[in-house]
Amino acid sequence: MGVLAGAEPFGHTGSAETGFLLCHGFTGTPASMRAWGDHLAEAGFTVRCPLLPGHGTRWPDLNRTTWEDWYGAVREALLALLATCRTVFVGGLSMGGTLTLRLAEEFGDRIAGIVLVNPSVTRLKWDTRLLPVLGRIVPSVPAIANDIKKPGETELAYPRTPVRAAASLAKLWAVVRADLAKVTQPVLLLHSSVDHVVEPVNSQLVLDGVSSTDVTEVVLENSYHVATQDNDAEVIFTRSVEFAKAHAGQPEETA
Repeated sequence: MGVLAGAEPFGHTGSAETGFLLCHGFTGTPASMRAWGDHLAEAGFTVRCPLLPGHGTRWPDLNRTTWEDWYGAVREALLALLATCRTVFVGGLSMGGTLTLRLAEEFGDRIAGIVLVNPSVTRLKWDTRLLPVLGRIVPSVPAIANDIKKPGETELAYPRTPVRAAASLAKLWAVVRADLAKVTQPVLLLHSSVDHVVEPVNSQLVLDGVSSTDVTEVVLENSYHVATQDNDAEVIFTRSVEFAKAHAGQPEETA
């Protein structure tokens, strides 16, 4: 089975020297980032959003991958942007925010700033520590996808949550939490006041853990977890453009 319609990676080549890498979430696809990417492209940015390994096909495929595979994909996309753009920003939703933080930890000031939307770095529910054992017994559990308040909006994501992949995600959380102090770039963190997937403690851990002195927190009052497709999407899009322009200068106007 090939890539699901709408789940394809996407990119836009802008007239500016500024690039923006977007990272989608766990079990999700670039479809959740497409409107955000279009908005950035209209503002003149070069945009890239890869499809993470194991995503956008069938949920069993995700169980054959690990966090190192997902990180490798966004890292490769970042290196490509750094080779062509003078200034590069990274943004991510949920696990995409986790991957964004890891890139910030590794690449330091080569990244001009990061935008995090409902990033995940932990899960407090008791069953999280059982994931490695559960993964040997049960291949999947009910889906975490489609937590959207806006009527009629649907996330293109898996109908099941692959357990072995979720156990690998938990390993990524631990790696990222341990190195949060290495994040020194400007941070724009947007999180929903009601999120049925990522608990509020996640954003607080990020805010408390990073070393960045330029941190802006925005509460999204009218969206659930997949905020890039929800009622506050325009807030995310507008604020991310303003954030990038403030830290990279005004991109050239498109013709």
